[in-house]
Amino acid sequence: MVRLKNLICLPMLVALALSSSLRGESSPYQTGPSLAREISSLAVPRLAGAPKLGDFEGMSPATELARKMLAVEEFVQREPKDGAACTQRTQAYLGYTDKNLYAIFLAFDSEPRLMRARMLRRELIDDDDQVGFFLDTFHDHRHAYYFFANPYGIQQDGLLTENGGPDNSFDTVWRTQAKIERQGYMVLFEIPFKSLRFHPSAGHTWGILLSRVIPRNSERSYYPENSSRSQGWLIHEGDISGFDGISPGRNLQFIPYTSLRAFRTLDGRDPNAPNDRFTGKHLEPKAGLDSKIVIKDSLVLDTTINPDFGQIESDDPQVTVNQRFEVFFPEKRPFFQENSNYFQTPINLVFTRRIIDPLYGVRLTGKVGSWAIGSLLANDQAPGKSVLESDPLRGNDAYFGILRVNRELGKNNSFGFIYTDRELHTSPNTSCTATPCQVGFNRVGGFDTQIKIDQNWQMNAQAVTSETKFNDGSHQSGPAYQVFLERSSRKLEFNSLYQDNSAGFLTSTGFFRRPDIRRFSNFANYRFRPEGKHLVSHGPSLFTINLWDHSGTRLQHFANANYEVDLQRNTFFGFFGNLERERLRPSDFSALGQNQDYLHHVYGPFFGSQYLKWINFNGEIDFGTATNFVPRSGPPTLANFTAVIARATVRPVNGLTIENSYFLTRLVDPPTNLSIFNNHIIRSKWNYQFTKEFSLRLIGQYVSTLADNALTGPAALTSLQSAKQFNGDVLFTYLVHPGTAIYVGYNSDLQNLDPSLLRTSDGLLRTRSSFLNDGRQIFIKVSYLFRY
Repeated sequence: MVRLKNLICLPMLVALALSSSLRGESSPYQTGPSLAREISSLAVPRLAGAPKLGDFEGMSPATELARKMLAVEEFVQREPKDGAACTQRTQAYLGYTDKNLYAIFLAFDSEPRLMRARMLRRELIDDDDQVGFFLDTFHDHRHAYYFFANPYGIQQDGLLTENGGPDNSFDTVWRTQAKIERQGYMVLFEIPFKSLRFHPSAGHTWGILLSRVIPRNSERSYYPENSSRSQGWLIHEGDISGFDGISPGRNLQFIPYTSLRAFRTLDGRDPNAPNDRFTGKHLEPKAGLDSKIVIKDSLVLDTTINPDFGQIESDDPQVTVNQRFEVFFPEKRPFFQENSNYFQTPINLVFTRRIIDPLYGVRLTGKVGSWAIGSLLANDQAPGKSVLESDPLRGNDAYFGILRVNRELGKNNSFGFIYTDRELHTSPNTSCTATPCQVGFNRVGGFDTQIKIDQNWQMNAQAVTSETKFNDGSHQSGPAYQVFLERSSRKLEFNSLYQDNSAGFLTSTGFFRRPDIRRFSNFANYRFRPEGKHLVSHGPSLFTINLWDHSGTRLQHFANANYEVDLQRNTFFGFFGNLERERLRPSDFSALGQNQDYLHHVYGPFFGSQYLKWINFNGEIDFGTATNFVPRSGPPTLANFTAVIARATVRPVNGLTIENSYFLTRLVDPPTNLSIFNNHIIRSKWNYQFTKEFSLRLIGQYVSTLADNALTGPAALTSLQSAKQFNGDVLFTYLVHPGTAIYVGYNSDLQNLDPSLLRTSDGLLRTRSSFLNDGRQIFIKVSYLFRY
C-alpha cells in the first residue's frame, strides 16, 4: 500500500491488547468480596476433578466444584473507551488439576442476536466475538502463550514476545467446549501442562491477562486493565499463583507423515535448450518425520526429516510487476514459522524462505534463566536441483547455520548476539546465474540491544558485519547499522529510524533489498479521541524517508501525509498524499548517461468497515505519477499511475467464509496517453467448515499483465509481454488437532504460453489468448501425532 495504514487483524489486536497498566477500578458487575482482591494476590485453586460446562448451567456456578474456582469479573476496556468498564458482563473462572489448567468464560450479552459467531477454520476467528487469555509461564514479562476461542469453540493459539509481536504459527494440543445460550455464550479452555513450558519448581507464579473481544462495538476489554497511555505489553501483566506440584512431565512428540502425489510441471533447467521440457511422475511416494523434544522443561529441540508442505496455501497476492527490488512474502511453512521470534533482530537477518527445499532441519529454542536461545541448522537442495546433471552445481546443497543468544537485563531491556552462515561451494562454471548460486559463503555476525527508557519510550539498535566469498574467488565485506527510537501513548505515536548499509554488506540468510545506503526516516501519528457514540478518533499522520549513498548522493526524498477518521465497528476512512523525488544513476540503469531525478506525486482515499457482521472490507485508490522501470528501450520514464486495492471477507451463511481481493496497477504514457501496461490480480478463497475438524478450501487466482498493443518494435512502451495466468487450488482437510490430520489436495496452473515453448529475450513466448497447463499436482497426506 502507498498509504501507511495498519489494518486490524488478530496480530494487531494482540499488539494493541498488551499495552498494560494496572489499576484498581472495579466493575459494575461485582458479585462478591472475593472479586475485589488485587490481581497480584490471586491464587488459582487445585480442583478435585475436571470442570465441565454443565457445572455452569444457566451461566452461573451451579456446582460445588464450580464455586471453588477463582472468579474474575473486573474487565476494563482498552478500545474504544480506554479505562471504561466492559459494556457486557464477563466472568472468568480459573482452576487446575495435576495435569491441566482450566479457564471457563461466561460471556453475557444483552443483545445475543448481534453476536458474531461462525463455524470457521482453526485460527481464523479474528472477526468473531471471542474470549481468551495470555499466560506468561516464565513470569519474565517478555514471553507469553495466548489461547482464544469464539462462541463455537474454534481455537486460536500463539506466542507473544515483548517488542517482537505475536507468532500465530505456534500450535499445540488443547481442548475447548463452547455453548451459545440466550444470555450469551460459554467457553471452557483445558490447557494440558504438557503443552506449556515453565521452569520446574515447588510453586509457580505466572503472569496472566484475560480478554474479551466484542467486534460490533470495536471493543477489547482486559483483566487486569490495559491502557494505551503507556508503552509495553507484558510488563504490567497481573500475577496468579497457587500452582503446586505441577510439571510439564516428559514431553516427546513425533509426527510421522506419508504422502502420495502425481504431478507434471515445466522443466526449465537448461537455459540453452530450444524449448522447455515437462517433467513429472504418475505416482511419487514420500515419507518424513517431525519431532519435538523438551529439554529440562525450558528448551525445545525440533527436528524435521524430508518435510512436506504440500497443504500450505499459496501466498496472498502482491504486485510484483515494475518493482525495482524484491517483494517480501512471509514464511508459511510451520517448521520455520514456529518460534521464529527467537531469531528476530532489528535488521532482518533470518528470512527462512531462503531455504527453499530442505531435506532436514534442526532447531533448538527456549529459555535458560535470563537467556533466550535460538539455533537453526538446515540444508537446501534447491541449488543442486536447479541445474542439469552435467553441471558442476548438480547435487550440491546449500547449508544454513544460525545462532541467536539474547540476555535479558532488568525490566524489558536486553542485549543480544546473532551469527548467520550460508555455505555453498561449487566452481564458477555453473549454468545457474542467480546470485545465491554464485555465493560460496556468506557470514554475518553482530550485536543488538533493546532498551526500555520509560513507560512511553523505547529504543533498539544493532551493529553487524558481513563477509562474502563468491565462487570466482572474489570477496566483499562491510558493516550495517540500525537505530530505532519509538514513543507510544494513547494519542501520540512517534518513531525515528537511522539505517546504514555499507556497499559491501550482504546477507544471504535474511531479507535485504539494497546496499550502499544511508536512510533516515520519521513517523508521527496524533489521534484526537472524543470516544463518542459514533466517532471514536481522528487525526493526522506524517511519514518521511531520506536516502543517500555513501558518496553523499541523494537517492530519495519521500513524504506521506494522511488524515484518518475512525468510527465504531472498526469503520474508518481518510485521504492521503505522497510526494517523492527519486534519483536513478547509471549504476542503477545502464541506459542512463547521468543521474536523473523522477518526481512522483500520489494521492487518494482509503476506507474500511466491519459494520455488518457478514462482511468486512477495506480498500484504497491511488492516482498520480510513477516511474516505468520496464521501458522497451532507453532509460526509465515518468508515467501516469493508477492503483486500486480492494479486499472483502464475506460470510453469507454459517460455515462459509469467502475472502476476495483485487489489485489493479496501471501506467499510462503522458505524451501519447497510451497504456504502458495494466496489471490485474483477482483472488478468491472459499472455505466451508463442515465441522470443527473437517473443511473444504478452494482458491482461485487470476493474474494478467496487459502490455501496450498500439505500438510495436522499438516504439513499444514496455518490455513486458502480455501475460495471463490462472491458478486453482482445492484442499480437503480433516484436522483432529495440530499434528494429526488428513489432507487431500489438487493444484493446477494455466498460462498463455505458446505450445512451442520457445524462449525470447522477455522469457517464454506467449500467445494472445490460448492457455497451456504448465503445472498440476494431486496429493494425499496423512500425519499422526504421538505424544509421550
